[in-house]
Amino acid sequence: MSNPRIGSSFEDFLEAEGIREEAEDLAQKRVIAWQIEEAMKRRGITKVEMARRMRTSRTQVDRLLDPTNNKVQLDTLQRAAHAVGARLKLELLEATGEPA
Repeated sequence: MSNPRIGSSFEDFLEAEGIREEAEDLAQKRVIAWQIEEAMKRRGITKVEMARRMRTSRTQVDRLLDPTNNKVQLDTLQRAAHAVGARLKLELLEATGEPA
């Protein structure tokens, strides 16, 4: 018997399950949270200091660094990037993954 899943990609699987977009969104947030946290570590910035630099609360920093919270606003991400001496770069991609 032949397995219909053999040879298909993980993206095909996610698409078939109807969760591809949700999985991609969550993966993007996890990467951003990880990048900010790593930048904080490299610069020796605590969460309390990060909150001070962003002019926000420690709770907001915790939400920002929570890899499962994908409800972070663009201005919060920009302030976080600035607070660690970086800048935020966003790119709009077509559904095929090519730049728009």
